[in-house]
Amino acid sequence: MGSANSGAGVKEETSTEGDGGGGDAATAAAPDASDPSADGAFAEGEKVLAYHGPLIYEAKVQKAELRKDEWRYFVHYLGWSKNWDEWVGTDRLLKLTDDNICKQQALEKNQNTDKNPKSGRSTQNKPKDSKLDKEDPRSTVSKGKKRKAQSGVEDDKRTSENLVKLQFPLTLKKQLVDDWEFVTQLGKLVKLPRSPNVDDILKKYLDYRTKKDGMIAESVGEILKGLRCYFDKALPAMLLYKKERQQYHEAVRDDASPSTVYGAEHLLRLFVKLPELLAYVNMEEEALVKLQQKLLDFLKFLQKNQSVFFLSTYDGSAGMDESDTK
Repeated sequence: MGSANSGAGVKEETSTEGDGGGGDAATAAAPDASDPSADGAFAEGEKVLAYHGPLIYEAKVQKAELRKDEWRYFVHYLGWSKNWDEWVGTDRLLKLTDDNICKQQALEKNQNTDKNPKSGRSTQNKPKDSKLDKEDPRSTVSKGKKRKAQSGVEDDKRTSENLVKLQFPLTLKKQLVDDWEFVTQLGKLVKLPRSPNVDDILKKYLDYRTKKDGMIAESVGEILKGLRCYFDKALPAMLLYKKERQQYHEAVRDDASPSTVYGAEHLLRLFVKLPELLAYVNMEEEALVKLQQKLLDFLKFLQKNQSVFFLSTYDGSAGMDESDTK
């Protein structure tokens, strides 16, 4: 789905300028202090914020039921087709507070949003709005051949985006939100160089898969090489906040690869961008599905080693001049 939306607007400066996600493994049990308790904290008819994928959407509780000592809520995502209505647990919901709206907006800025200011929703995992399901045949005809030619490309891109959907574990969502808060709100930076760096993490994952599978899977090795290449190219273009740019120019010198300098914090930002980047890759549907499975496995590996790979706090300080603020 795309978020209420969707975190990851790519303005060049913010490529992650507003990540979202959330904190470290210690806080995994509950989304945060303002999250619902297990005691039926949400009422029918109440407007709430709801996680869907790596993003947060505004929703309305339609029904609330206690099932096997656990509250379940049937929610409708405001502005979206009823096809997206679903039952969710308390861990997917947040109270509609100013703090939680800020988290939603942080996630939203970190994804490529549509240029349509009315929808503000990302094309990544974008649900079909009921209004868009019915296209006016007259408008289609009037736009002529140019529209038809463009739609073919757009359809291909949309198909790829629909295939590559990365469901972020809750603790990694929190990691993204904490990352955004440290840099943009507190003016703190990740101290570089990081250890383990991205290259180290990719090698650890390869060793983990080799040990688990009893052999080195060629496909896994190729995917990891691709991730490294994407990371090195995407980091300066779309994975840095404004406040991090000076640090990048100071830390990455003499043709050094960003993957040898940066660590898990920035690698996780890449995964937010991957569906957008992979939309332009010419791959068969079956291959994309397999790729998605392997990427999800890698995210689980990051989650499993979260306390080792990620910093719990950022020490470096960023310049706080006016040009760094939005």
